[in-house]
Amino acid sequence: MASTHSDFDPTQTDLKALKGKIPLIGLTGGIGSGKTAVSDLLGELGAGIIDTDLISHHITSSGGKAVTLITEAFGSEFIDPQGALDRPKMRTLVFSDPKARQTLEQITHPLIQQETAKNAFKLAKLGVPYLVFVVPLLIESGSWIKLIDHLVVVDCPEETQIKRVMQRSNMTRSEVENVLKAQTTREIRLAAADAVIKNQGSLEDLKSEVFHLHQQLLRI
Repeated sequence: MASTHSDFDPTQTDLKALKGKIPLIGLTGGIGSGKTAVSDLLGELGAGIIDTDLISHHITSSGGKAVTLITEAFGSEFIDPQGALDRPKMRTLVFSDPKARQTLEQITHPLIQQETAKNAFKLAKLGVPYLVFVVPLLIESGSWIKLIDHLVVVDCPEETQIKRVMQRSNMTRSEVENVLKAQTTREIRLAAADAVIKNQGSLEDLKSEVFHLHQQLLRI
């Protein structure tokens, strides 16, 4: 049973302060690989989960911290009638315009980092055995690799990824393929991994793999 840690300051914003005090696990994988399913199962086993994609959605939802800044930078046509970022419209823009992508990242990344750190220190203070940072572009970012102690990659065949994303997100094959092209290759992810979760079977198979991973992470 993990104990609480009074020396973790929940107002801290530098994740490096956690290094050496609690195992920091990076969890990544291509779009549609099943990162959320794996992180949900690890959370059920007691891990502290920080999903940067969920944070990104939160800050760009109606009333989110990034919405006003996005409106100022891109115009109100990129905000939907509910007051949230029009994600399909922005996705089309940033995949065709690298400068627009850079502008969006300059707005969102600092806010995501702030929320990530806040959640991480809060969970560490509660006494979770390890922290899992779910980061879609973990390897691409460069900075995350230096921070984490262990990299877990969720993997499945590319065709499986495409079918899953088309089913869940109402995206065309071409749109999904564009996202895949913007991410690092499957081979590079697998080469960097300390552990790989193969997510191409049944839910029971996945649960078994994740349980063994959890036991492994407890020993770090």
